[in-house]
Amino acid sequence: MVAASKLKLTAVEYLARERTADNKLEFIDGEIYAMTGASENHNTISLNLAAELNFKLKNSPCKPFMADMQVGVLGDYYYPDIVVVCEPHEDDTTYIKHAPILIVEVLSKNTRAFDHSTKQIKYLQIPSLEYYVLIEQDYCEVSILSRAAGFIPQYYYLGDNVDLPLLDVAVSVNDIYDRVENEDKVSYLEGLVGEKA
Repeated sequence: MVAASKLKLTAVEYLARERTADNKLEFIDGEIYAMTGASENHNTISLNLAAELNFKLKNSPCKPFMADMQVGVLGDYYYPDIVVVCEPHEDDTTYIKHAPILIVEVLSKNTRAFDHSTKQIKYLQIPSLEYYVLIEQDYCEVSILSRAAGFIPQYYYLGDNVDLPLLDVAVSVNDIYDRVENEDKVSYLEGLVGEKA
């Protein structure tokens, strides 16, 4: 995360600026931070999971959003990679959600520490949040912090299924990493070929 400006803003000033900004900026403790560009693997993972959620939540009251929907929490404003909202919230707007049930962040070397610390601390204080999902892109690992498990991370790998029982959704890790290229995926596929030989 790189500070876009050392200028301190109020939330009202930031939100007015954000609606007309050319690039996405997050607002954290009164400072604005520029969002960095996402890699091909990052985009593929986000799209894979968002597509699975969109399909599996089709007949439910829950709705997934990808990349451009902000989440407001304790006066800060973030752009998660995926957010799922299950019921209207009186403070929600067309651009900002305050009561997500699920938040997903796809990790990179530049954002991993921030997503595991500052964002995690803030996100876990959202009363409606049931799942915080962190997905590695450089290797194949999905970490889920669920309210039901006391927000203790549960880890999933290629060959596993990720279960989100409150959403009545299950997604295979293989589907999340479909068309993603990293060494972990290559080794896994080579192992499958070896087993068949």
